[in-house]
Amino acid sequence: MKRAGFTSIWLPVALLLPQLSIIAIFFYWPAGWAVQSSFYLQDPFGFGSTFVGFENYTDLTANSEYMRIAWFTVVFTALVTFFSLSIALLLAVKADKVIRGAKSYRTLLMWVYAVAPPVAGFMGIMLFHQHTGPITDFFKALGWDYKILVDYNSTATAFIIVSVWKQIPVNFIFFLSGLQSIPRAVREAAMIDNRSGVRRFWDITFPLLAPTGFFLLIINITYALFDTFGIIDTLVKGEPGNNPMTLVYKVYMDGFRGNDLGGSSAQSVILMVLVLVLTVFQFRLIERRIHYS
Repeated sequence: MKRAGFTSIWLPVALLLPQLSIIAIFFYWPAGWAVQSSFYLQDPFGFGSTFVGFENYTDLTANSEYMRIAWFTVVFTALVTFFSLSIALLLAVKADKVIRGAKSYRTLLMWVYAVAPPVAGFMGIMLFHQHTGPITDFFKALGWDYKILVDYNSTATAFIIVSVWKQIPVNFIFFLSGLQSIPRAVREAAMIDNRSGVRRFWDITFPLLAPTGFFLLIINITYALFDTFGIIDTLVKGEPGNNPMTLVYKVYMDGFRGNDLGGSSAQSVILMVLVLVLTVFQFRLIERRIHYS
């Protein structure tokens, strides 16, 4: 078989150069600048900087508030990822069985995908309003004195609910596509072998959805860590006070509100390293167990 190739090295270089330039300008250069800034104590007015080594990092590890925010970020990410995936999978399984009105049903489940995160946060403000919010009234009927932006747990619950609601349609689309890609012959054979729908799902359907689930696991963790910024910023109205916040939002508050460029750069580097380690762990250890031949 004749292999395709280039007669000159300049053509593939010219084809790759635009994409490589975009990656270098919008990823490597800002990341390098953040790493460099994390070793300096910079004047907020831009008049100079002082090299302090790892002092910014040691200050963060010794800061109880930062550790509390880091722990909340872990819990927030785990809950948003779990509920977004589980609810979307449940809806996808139910939608896959719908015969009449399937297109309308699926459209109603997917329309939230078009809502921008700040808009979702604004809708959350209306739903969780302390005096007129319907979800607040529902919680009060259950005996929970729900007060968003006043009570720590109430605000954290609003973060999680709005973030999960915003992400469910994305997971739903992928799970539904994965279910519809399972061969009909496999489903019929499973129905013959096992009459229990629950057993068929866990023994046949769920393992076949593992590659899709792994992909969505990474997407949802990244979403919870970074893409929920717009939701949180809208809900707390730029004044978090003693309310919960994620690590990404703290980078914004310290860097753009507190003018602590060195400290916020150190926070962004720590977050970048954590995401890198998590991604390598997922691909090296988890991905090996989800492919089938």
